[in-house]
Amino acid sequence: MRCLTRLLTAMSALVTLAACSSTPQPTEVACHAQRAPNIILVVADDLGYGELGCYGQTKIRTPNIDRLAAEGARFTQFYSAAPVCAPSRAALMTGLHLGHSPIRDNSEVEPEGQGPLPQSATTLADDLHAAGFVTACIGKWGLGFVGSTGDPNANGFDLFYGFNCQRQAHNYYPTHLWRNGEKIVLEGNTPKTRVEAVFAPDLMLEAATSFIDDAKGAPFFLAFMSTMPHMAMQPTAFDLHRYEGAFEETPYIGGKGYLSHPTPRAGYAAMITRLDADVGALRAAIERNGLSDNTIIIVTSDNGPTHDVGGVDTTFFDSTAGLRGRKGSVWEGGIRVPCVVWWPSHIDAARVINTPAWSVDLRASLASFARATAATTDGVDLSALLVENSPLATRTLYWPFPGYGGQQAVREGDWKLVRRDLAAHAKKATVQATDHWQLYNLAADPNETTDVAAQHPDVVARLALYASEQYEVSAEFPLPGVD
Repeated sequence: MRCLTRLLTAMSALVTLAACSSTPQPTEVACHAQRAPNIILVVADDLGYGELGCYGQTKIRTPNIDRLAAEGARFTQFYSAAPVCAPSRAALMTGLHLGHSPIRDNSEVEPEGQGPLPQSATTLADDLHAAGFVTACIGKWGLGFVGSTGDPNANGFDLFYGFNCQRQAHNYYPTHLWRNGEKIVLEGNTPKTRVEAVFAPDLMLEAATSFIDDAKGAPFFLAFMSTMPHMAMQPTAFDLHRYEGAFEETPYIGGKGYLSHPTPRAGYAAMITRLDADVGALRAAIERNGLSDNTIIIVTSDNGPTHDVGGVDTTFFDSTAGLRGRKGSVWEGGIRVPCVVWWPSHIDAARVINTPAWSVDLRASLASFARATAATTDGVDLSALLVENSPLATRTLYWPFPGYGGQQAVREGDWKLVRRDLAAHAKKATVQATDHWQLYNLAADPNETTDVAAQHPDVVARLALYASEQYEVSAEFPLPGVD
């Protein structure tokens, strides 16, 4: 029933806009002026804060995203809501931080899928669809297996194409993808065929650009959830050729579930440059359809870069731009991510925004851009900050993450409170809940090297109290020593 309702809403929007296009020119201009912008949200997989040229990267080429930043805005202190995939994506979709989100860690379901969003959950796609947008999610989902309450078609998307399961997405040459509830077998990738292998990102990019082409006249929302540069390291020969001989290399022999690669540095750089090329292709689709002036493109990442596994060398590429930690950690390197926002004639070119913000804000912000009814979330609307340069009041961000031993972090202004290894501390009966907090001043110490908790007990107490007040107990995702 929900799918039928979404389809009827989308058809109604198309009819309304068709009526605008059939009226005389003055009315046509008025219709266009009143129309909400199209929105393309690109979410990379494990893209580090320092892995784009516009964030200081010098070895990996990302000209298309760099151009968006030069013509739009770039956040310097933007965060993912979690340091790993599923909870980060759930928070982005629902607008709820991990203290309130129904999904707080990766949770696997066999044979294919992850623990689903519950029936009670609503998403930013629901908001935009209700406002008359045609909606698509293309790429990696990971928030509920096909037919579950977490199925993307049950959560606001007219079209889903790609990997439903994040485990399946670790292979760029899968045996199948999903189009809504239909399993699409990729014959070239099945073991017994001799057909040429199919690179899944090619198919997903084709689906995304076709969606843009077919959405003429209707406002649309495209969530392009790329699988790059997440391992496995499988760049195409064409993409790899861009970096032939570029770096000094030590062949990676593979092991522990990872593929070998003769030139792993070139391979990793090639995957990020391919991600950038895909962003360029999405922009080209916008331009050929005459939609540049009324389309917002946002590029961000689900968490920080992966650890040095599978041939990755984040130290060589300075993937976190010097920040401490990697994926799976609430240190800055695990949660601070790039965020570029482009909307010609609305967002000033070459803006650098130093205000802290995070992916939890995107639901409220996109609803504002879309003139949709805003849901109650843990985020704030960033549209005035982006379009009108209006200052954003200081607020508090919170990360309670049960994974990787149990961690918490709180940020308020320049203060960052961190507590890790909660599972180990919980085994010691004498440990109190307020113990083991570390405090950092990010303005003076962005790399989190010097704990100043002892000098500022009042700040520690205030932020620890906030963490306690913002945390709702989760039976499915308990936080060690807290639940």
